[in-house]
Amino acid sequence: MSASLPAKGGGADSVVIIPTYNERENIAAIIDAVQALPVRFDIIIVDDGSPDGTAAIVREKQQQYPGRIHLHERSGKLGLGTAYIEGFRIALKDPSYEYIFEMDADFSHNPADLLKLREACATGGADVAVGSRYVSGVNVVNWPMGRVLMSYFASKYVRAITGLKVHDTTAGFVCYRREVLKTIPLDSIRFKGYAFQIEMKLTARNCGFTIKEVPIIFVNRVLGTSKMNSGIFGEAMFGVIRLKLDSIFRKFPQKKQQ
Repeated sequence: MSASLPAKGGGADSVVIIPTYNERENIAAIIDAVQALPVRFDIIIVDDGSPDGTAAIVREKQQQYPGRIHLHERSGKLGLGTAYIEGFRIALKDPSYEYIFEMDADFSHNPADLLKLREACATGGADVAVGSRYVSGVNVVNWPMGRVLMSYFASKYVRAITGLKVHDTTAGFVCYRREVLKTIPLDSIRFKGYAFQIEMKLTARNCGFTIKEVPIIFVNRVLGTSKMNSGIFGEAMFGVIRLKLDSIFRKFPQKKQQ
């Protein structure tokens, strides 16, 4: 179920895509936090048929923030990557959105850091700004040590295999300039889990775009249930070889020269 993109009523050049599945504990608060920022950020919620009533809460927030919240409902759990691709396509239909963001619903990403990511793209020369847990040490709060190590060394592994000069390759807190998402062939993005994050960054690099990391502090969710599992990391680790081969043998569309 999909509604048309809301009328802008004053307009915004930034939109945040937030995928949800069973986030009723967090969704109202994350929407309020984003809407309270001093710069306007519209929001696209892509909900995968949450049985806990997440979408109903979003509909209430649409009434509170008219023209700022878009809800795209899907029939079931179709994967994180496909949720973001759906969100990208919706955002690209509105030509006023110059900065298109990915963010989690559970406050592991601080909404205030949206401003830093936007600034990196607006004035800092970045085409892609990554909210990075590892560019200035290890900035993760309340994760079990085993999970921290798995995530940290996964990014080291990706860097070693692909040559991607990003410390936090699986980061899901990202700002893309509009041109990046218009250039990347979204239909060719194949991974659905956290390998999606690696694939998007690697594809952006292969298309000639500049990626910059912005240090953030990542805080493990307090409410709700994590969607992370070993299968998701397995997809990422084994998919990296395939992505490396693509980088060698596939021709990528290139960033237009200014």
